[in-house]
Amino acid sequence: MRVSVIGCGHLGIPHAAAMAEIGHEVIGVDLDQAKIDRLNAGECPIYEEGLPELLAAHTASGRLRFTTDLAEAAAFANVHFLAVGTPIDADGRSYDTGQVFGAARALAPHLTRPCVIIGKSTVTVGTTRDLATLLARLAPAGTDVEVVWNPEFLREGHAIEDTLRPDRIVVGVPSPHAEDVVREVYAPLLHNQIPLFVTDPATAELIKGAANAYLGMKISFINGVADMCAAADADVHQLTEAIGLDPRIGRGGLNAGPGYGGGCLPKDVRAFTASAQSLGALDAAALLRAAEQVNESRPAAALTLIEQTIGRPVAGARVTVWGASFKAGTDDVRESPALAIAALMHQRGAIVTVHDPHAVPTALVRHPELDYAEDLEESVKGAELIVLATEWPQFRDADPKALFALVEQPVLVDLRNLLNADTWRTAGWTVRQLGRPAQP
Repeated sequence: MRVSVIGCGHLGIPHAAAMAEIGHEVIGVDLDQAKIDRLNAGECPIYEEGLPELLAAHTASGRLRFTTDLAEAAAFANVHFLAVGTPIDADGRSYDTGQVFGAARALAPHLTRPCVIIGKSTVTVGTTRDLATLLARLAPAGTDVEVVWNPEFLREGHAIEDTLRPDRIVVGVPSPHAEDVVREVYAPLLHNQIPLFVTDPATAELIKGAANAYLGMKISFINGVADMCAAADADVHQLTEAIGLDPRIGRGGLNAGPGYGGGCLPKDVRAFTASAQSLGALDAAALLRAAEQVNESRPAAALTLIEQTIGRPVAGARVTVWGASFKAGTDDVRESPALAIAALMHQRGAIVTVHDPHAVPTALVRHPELDYAEDLEESVKGAELIVLATEWPQFRDADPKALFALVEQPVLVDLRNLLNADTWRTAGWTVRQLGRPAQP
């Protein structure tokens, strides 16, 4: 099939590359000419595991190309994926769907024949209905333009894997014809026994919000329990292993840490909370808001653990923070817990150097007040404290003996419980892990 992907960011680029990988001819559309030029040259403007290789392969083969021209995309394809951003609105609670409706308005005059618009962005319930009404009015093809909502469930750092081998595909369709088109688009995946969940558009929109809100609550739950473990001198890792064996609970997502971040989970929990409030589901809204509050408290909780470990306030301390991206596998630093903690220590007077395998350039743009190091060994020279805040495997595999000679004080706070603490302690380090008892 010939498909277009409108919006070339953290969602659109991986989706376009994956659609080419499963055999479609794909044209990606974005307003940024410089980005389009890089993409057509096979250069990836974001970091995502496996994406540079797919992008280079399929731009070279001609199966994937990019343009700024919506008319070209409309002439090329009969299926158009909307993958533009939906940031949190000025009210801080709901989605700003301006880019979704803006893209639809710009595309509409060029839709002269029947086609299907497949929305990928995360939106407020009712958006599919409103978009269909708008396109029926503005597009020459009128009601022959159908709108499907097909929310993404991508984990950044695993976007290619989650697109090519998802655990499910959810689609909200307005008609049997639209469902047939979706089945044709995803036929290679459905052939591999990926389940397709077909529903109405409103339910599909709510499924995405509910999924991310639940994940946010699960993360906040275990981080709240980690606080209890710290107070009781108990071990949150052993606790999670035990309760995770209960099939009603499960182990996935029960990892104590510095909180959730990124471009999706924080805004999705906020927006789902606002939806519950607006729908009058006040108990649900209160439950969701409690999860938000736990997450918002994580930088302060991390600072408390750090200061307990060094036995004094961080003012004047030379601190190295390992991690800038909100999670491993991506260079995305939006709402990164690692950077929030680094910025808080800087505000309290610490001298903070941040190292990340891939996210230093993006972090520098958002937090120019911090110092940065491209090299792991360089980052720790003269440090009095290392704070591990993002779960990159490079940090897990670091050599504690080699680093011992570089630091001023061999003290490390592992906020991800990533390291084998005994190995580091044997090498002479003082190690403190989140929600786990202090060891001599």
